[in-house]
Amino acid sequence: MNRLDEYLQEIRSLSGLKNALLRGITVRKREKSAEFLLITDKTYTAAEETQVCAISEKYLPTGFTAKTKIVKRVPDKDILKRKIYEYVNASFPAAAAFLNEEHIHVDMLQSGANFCFDIASGEQSLFTSGKILDEVSAYLQSGFCGTFYGNVRIVEKEEPDASLLDEIPESKEEDAPTEIRRFEICDFVKIDGAEQTPKQATYIADFLSEEGVFAVCGTLTYIEEKEYTKRNEKTGEEVQKTRFALALSDGSGTLRTTYFPKKATVEKVRELKIGDKVVIIGQNEEFNGYRSFKAARLNFGAPPDNFVPVARKGKPVPKFYHTVFPEEYIDYTQAGLFDTLEKPDDLKNNVFVVFDLETTGLNNNPAMGKMDKIIEIGAVKLIGGEIKEKFSTFVACEERLSKEIVALTGIHDSDLIGAPTIDKAIADFFKFIDGAFLVGHNVHFDYNFVRYYAEQNGFMIDNKQFDTLTLAQELLRGEIANYKLNTVADHYGFTFNHHRAFDDACVTAKIFIEFMKKRGKLPL
Repeated sequence: MNRLDEYLQEIRSLSGLKNALLRGITVRKREKSAEFLLITDKTYTAAEETQVCAISEKYLPTGFTAKTKIVKRVPDKDILKRKIYEYVNASFPAAAAFLNEEHIHVDMLQSGANFCFDIASGEQSLFTSGKILDEVSAYLQSGFCGTFYGNVRIVEKEEPDASLLDEIPESKEEDAPTEIRRFEICDFVKIDGAEQTPKQATYIADFLSEEGVFAVCGTLTYIEEKEYTKRNEKTGEEVQKTRFALALSDGSGTLRTTYFPKKATVEKVRELKIGDKVVIIGQNEEFNGYRSFKAARLNFGAPPDNFVPVARKGKPVPKFYHTVFPEEYIDYTQAGLFDTLEKPDDLKNNVFVVFDLETTGLNNNPAMGKMDKIIEIGAVKLIGGEIKEKFSTFVACEERLSKEIVALTGIHDSDLIGAPTIDKAIADFFKFIDGAFLVGHNVHFDYNFVRYYAEQNGFMIDNKQFDTLTLAQELLRGEIANYKLNTVADHYGFTFNHHRAFDDACVTAKIFIEFMKKRGKLPL
């Protein structure tokens, strides 16, 4: 029995946590503490919570203290049916073509549930081969306490009357499962191996919606080797290990992750450089309430030649602005930005929108629970290499702002009175970014917010993105203590009102211009 099994056995000896799942451990070395995130489907007592903390501390190195966060998560039939339906649609599109949510039946048990697919006799092989039932069970067990067992039932399905097809209403946009796009992987070459050669890669723009093991593929835009210390569980000795911080872009978005190499492959990974085409195999993990990509294997591989991301279908760009009207941006210091260097063609010949948001919290993924709200959008547009237009608005919010958000941003509930609602603000923002590349500092964080709220209103945002955080890691390595926005701004002597959307967007645009001056061209 390994240490994890021993830990869970002790935790599950408590009646309120007898089906508990360990979802993550956050280690804070400076504080010498670790927080254990546990999921339970039972009611637990304060005494049991204290016991959980004591048990957790037993499994930490000497001198470390334990903190615990216990989340009670009890699914019902409707939640499980929806999760199963969405997972099958995302992971098994061939089988999903024969499945409606009404064909899924769930029987709740004391711990877990049984589920069943109603299928016609000719569809049986689609559901009984390829381990669909096992993978759906494993997916449910990764997020809910208990055991889940799946089966199929052969039924007669009635064919729809063709004369009635025109009367079937279109499904609502918000009820449709999240679209996950994929493309073929070419030129696969092993570096650290794989059980089987991956055939398809998920668009990076869509990766947060994926479940199970999947691949992403694109161009390395950043790679840095880092050392860390790990304690040997058997000997207690601390040993030096190597990990690689990576950024990967496929034209639809940018993904940052950490890769831990094997001994036999670390030298091959060290030979990788910016511009190489690679495939990373891994899966999403939920940790401290957030979802991120955990890399497992790294190999060579590329998108098809002349790959252009397929756009998603949605509403057309509005013809007019309705509530938020862009304004001319005037900054008399811009004239000096290129005194010593001609504008790079990539900067001069493309249009960029640099943007930033203020939000009610950090949850930008609906898979992790209730989405936080956008309360301010700030953006500037670069045309011909100069900041020409600005877009700035508060966004109405029906919820009271927390003390933490008020303290961080300086935005109060009174500031949002009379502001446009998100449906109106996002429509105008969608028009503002039409035909432009998007730029931001840690851009995918804010991008996930605007993409979600745009989709809720029928607009599909697919603009290519560039991340000044990744560029800072590439261009300022060794020159600054960290890559936070205020640190990079200080490096260039830019002053601004941090944690306000327009000010952050404006200084990020100036930083992006400096990076383009230094780099000379856009990342691939």
